[in-house]
Amino acid sequence: MGMNSKSTLLCVNDNPKSRVFLAGVLEKYDFEVIPASGPAEALAILETVSCDLALLDYHMPVMTGAELAQEIRQLNPDLPIVLMAGVSTLPDSELAGVDAFIGHGSTLDDLVDLIRRLSSHFPAQLRDGIPAAAWNSFT
Repeated sequence: MGMNSKSTLLCVNDNPKSRVFLAGVLEKYDFEVIPASGPAEALAILETVSCDLALLDYHMPVMTGAELAQEIRQLNPDLPIVLMAGVSTLPDSELAGVDAFIGHGSTLDDLVDLIRRLSSHFPAQLRDGIPAAAWNSFT
C-alpha cells in the first residue's frame, strides 16, 4: 500500500448491482475498493495486488464465498476475510476459513465495524460511526 492511508478492500460479488452499491458506499467512507465479479477474477487480482481485507459474497456460481475463502487462505493466509450472505446464519463448516460473517439483518454499521477491526488502516470518517440509511435494502 505504500504511503496510501486508505484500506484497500477486495469486494467479490457476482451481482453487478450489489457489487456497485457496496463499492460506492465504502468508497464514500474513504476506502479503496477493488471490485471482482467472481472467484476467478478475485484470485487473479490477489496474485498482483495487495489488499487489506476481502469481502466475499457467499452465493456465487461455480464456487461459494466459503470455497473462495479457502483458496484465498492458500494465497494469503493473513488476509482478513469477511463473508456476506443474504441469510442470517451459515453452518460453522462454511465459516471455517473466514474471520467474520455478515448476514441478513446486519447493518452497514456492523460491516464498517468489522472492517475497522480487521483491516490494517482505518479511514478517519469511520471513527465517528456511519448512518446506515440504505444498508437494509442491500442485505
